[in-house]
Amino acid sequence: MSKTAQPAPYARQAGTDWLLSCADTPAEIRTRWDADQLGEFPSGGHWRVAEAALAHSMDAIKRIGLSRQGPVLADVSQGIAWWLLPPTLGDELDDVRTITIRPRGWVLRCPPVLYPVRGRVWIERPDGSGRLTDPVLLGAALGPGGGPRLSAEAFG
Repeated sequence: MSKTAQPAPYARQAGTDWLLSCADTPAEIRTRWDADQLGEFPSGGHWRVAEAALAHSMDAIKRIGLSRQGPVLADVSQGIAWWLLPPTLGDELDDVRTITIRPRGWVLRCPPVLYPVRGRVWIERPDGSGRLTDPVLLGAALGPGGGPRLSAEAFG
């Protein structure tokens, strides 16, 4: 890179650093992003993935609150959102019919943190802290009735 060339937008961003730390092949991800392609991140080791309709997910984001949720990726052309959950996820979401839990090893195709690629965009960006969405809060926000099943104190 020449002295006047600007680094890629993901070069010095904490959320991007965290996301790349979850990749099996960070250098390959950077190359794909440079070519405006999606990077491939297998689920299981660093997070699990819950898939839900984008419209329902937008409502859930409001219910949970920004300070209590982790990254959420969306595909706006397909109307789908993917929530990143702890890798230790158990059966907390088994009774929530509006969510599909993807199996370990399922590949989530992600754009860089700061800009969309091919209709995919982070509607809640990774912030570098490693914070993931609490599955109990997600289940309460997306579960039967679409509202919280927990006490108000649980939501802060």
